[in-house]
Amino acid sequence: MSSLSLAVRDSSTMLRRNLLHVRRYPSLTLNLLLTPVMLLLLFVYIFGDTMSAGMGGGGADRSDYLAYLVPGILMLTIGGTTIGSAVSVSMDMTEGIIARFRTMAIHRGSVLIGHVVGSVLQCVMSVVLVAAVAVAIGFRSTDATVLEWALAVGLLALVSLALTWIAVGMGLSSPNVEAAGNNAMPLMILPLLSSAFVPLDAMPGWFRPVAEYQPFTPAIETLRGLLLGTGIGNNGLIAVAWCLGLALLGYFWSTALYDREPK
Repeated sequence: MSSLSLAVRDSSTMLRRNLLHVRRYPSLTLNLLLTPVMLLLLFVYIFGDTMSAGMGGGGADRSDYLAYLVPGILMLTIGGTTIGSAVSVSMDMTEGIIARFRTMAIHRGSVLIGHVVGSVLQCVMSVVLVAAVAVAIGFRSTDATVLEWALAVGLLALVSLALTWIAVGMGLSSPNVEAAGNNAMPLMILPLLSSAFVPLDAMPGWFRPVAEYQPFTPAIETLRGLLLGTGIGNNGLIAVAWCLGLALLGYFWSTALYDREPK
C-alpha cells in the first residue's frame, strides 16, 4: 500500500473515531452551539430596536439589524465550535490515547488530520444550524448570487480550518482539559470584540483598533458583503491572508508539539 493510501485510510479511521466521540458526548458541542443561538435571539429581540436605531442614520429597523448581525454570529459559531477541538485533543493527550497512537503502525499525521477534518465538519454543521435559526426568525439574503454563496461557504470553511489548527495546537500544549478550554476562549471572545455587533465607526476611538486589526473583523465584513451586497474593499484579501497565516502557524505548531517525544 502506498504512503498516500495509508494516510487516507488511517485519517478516515481517525475521522470516524472523532465523529463517534462527538455523537457519544454531545453535551460539549451543544453547550458551545447554544451560545451563538442565544446571542442571536438576545440581540435581535431584546436589543434589536435599540441597536438598529443607531444604524443607517436612524432609519434602520430590527430586520436590518438582523441582517447585519447574522454574518458575525456565524463567525462566532465557528470560534465557539473550535473550542471543543482544543478540549478533545487535550483529552486525548491527558488520557494517554495519543501516546498509544504513537506506538501503533499508523500514519503519524492521521491523528491530527482526523481531529482537524472532524472539527471542520462540526463547524459546518453548527453554522448550518445557526443559519437555519436565523432564517426562521427572518434573515434573508435574496441579492446574493450563486457565486457569492459559494464564496461565502468557502470563506466559512477556510476560517474553520484556520481556527481548528490553532485550537489543536492549544489542546496539545495544555496540561489538562480545563486549561485547554480556557486557552481557547479567545477564539470566542475575539468575535465579540469585532464588528459583529456594531459597525467600526460606532465604536470609541480608543477601542476601534482592537476591533479593526484582528482576524475576525475582515472575515465578517467579507461575509457580510457576499451575503448582503455591502462593500468588501480589501477585507477579502485581508481575511484570506489571516486565514492562511493562522492555518500555517497552527499546522506547524501542532505538528511540532505532536512530534515531540514525551518526557
